[in-house]
Amino acid sequence: MRFDVLTLFPAMLQAPLAESILGRAQSAGLIAVGVHSLRDWAAGRHQVTDDTPCGGGDGMVMKVEPIAHALCELRGRNRGARVLLMSPQGQPFRQTDALRLSREPGLIFVCGRYEGFDERVRALVDEELSLGDFILTGGEPAALTMIDAIARLLPGVLGAAGSAEHDSFSDGLLEYPQYTRPIEFEGMRVPEVLLSGNHQAVATWRRREQLRRTLQRRPDLLEHAVLSKADLRCLEELRREIAGGQT
Repeated sequence: MRFDVLTLFPAMLQAPLAESILGRAQSAGLIAVGVHSLRDWAAGRHQVTDDTPCGGGDGMVMKVEPIAHALCELRGRNRGARVLLMSPQGQPFRQTDALRLSREPGLIFVCGRYEGFDERVRALVDEELSLGDFILTGGEPAALTMIDAIARLLPGVLGAAGSAEHDSFSDGLLEYPQYTRPIEFEGMRVPEVLLSGNHQAVATWRRREQLRRTLQRRPDLLEHAVLSKADLRCLEELRREIAGGQT
């Protein structure tokens, strides 16, 4: 899969993309990432990419022409790619979006700066996405985060088959607690069931703890999670257990 990123500050992305799992995935040919300076498509000796807002106001607005020219060329290189605008006005990026976008033939990320984009830029993209209800200095951290979340779902990127299968949000719930050695640390022990060798008991414990953690930390997720009858019974038990512990 190919990712292209359009930005005024390529160096903000180049170093992180070269490290760890994403770097190894590129070396193995599992993904390709191109980071492009928007100034390469800006006209004039000074390669201006922004201007004052029409009607007055503070700050600067990113011009439509350089972005339009860049996207025309990048779409030609990355055939069939979906173009994503990094914007605080976009839909919140979720794990379901990461999974959906991992099935695209390619992706192009447009990173904003300053007071935002000329409104006409929105007609040039396929969708707008946001990391959440807060403002960043630019779209680069959002693009990097989304590339990481999407790329790790691609075959071979994480190495171990199924390693992303039980991540938080992969089935609409938070992940169960994880432990490793030492078995005891400062009086805190690994739960005995995880040392039992009983795979069915381990699976049952993990599902229960997954439901418990979601109920305690993100109960809103339970409204949309796909739950079995056993899950629903377990949730009722957990609610009584939690309520009893608070009295």
